[in-house]
Amino acid sequence: MSLQEWWHLFAGQISQTDGLQWVAVSLGVAEVLLARTNRIALYPAGIAGTLLSIYILYSAGLFAECLLNGYYVVMSIYGWWYWIRKRNEPPVKASYCTAQEWTVVAGIVLGGFGLLAILLKYFTPSTVPLWDAWVSATAWAGMWLLAKRKIENWILLNLSNAFAIPLLLYKQLPLYAALTLFLFIIAIQGYFEWRKIIRAEHAVPGATTA
Repeated sequence: MSLQEWWHLFAGQISQTDGLQWVAVSLGVAEVLLARTNRIALYPAGIAGTLLSIYILYSAGLFAECLLNGYYVVMSIYGWWYWIRKRNEPPVKASYCTAQEWTVVAGIVLGGFGLLAILLKYFTPSTVPLWDAWVSATAWAGMWLLAKRKIENWILLNLSNAFAIPLLLYKQLPLYAALTLFLFIIAIQGYFEWRKIIRAEHAVPGATTA
């Protein structure tokens, strides 16, 4: 399919998008922008948008994505509480994964993919069980790394995003595909920003860089 045909398909899907998707995606964009400015309002915006997304994704038959978004809700509630309780304490420093942590990542991706694929294929009417399972399993691994402040979280999250964008277009959810593309770009920026932070924290005082 040519780029022009893709554009016509995307434009056609946008024109048929209902108001609920616009609201949910707008809240998702607001959450990201509030997070970049370190505002606590990111949590209520994110929770509201994610709850709407669960309903929309369930209606589209993306059941693993629904579970993933359910996890987002739980973690957002926890994050909101933790922010209020620990907001004046220094955050955990960003760092690179160890070999042991990469083993855990592999276990999350492979184990999560296998379990979700079986559940989706045999216990749901999903038409894309392997695709849906892969997107969610890689996102689970990325979120685990994000919680541990590991820079590789951006790589895993973008691996998930790269597969999620065509999946969402296939399921005629163009606004979610556009939001995921936006998150893909943010994740690239996040990786390079964290790399600068890690280098600065490990720089030898008085040393010069080439």
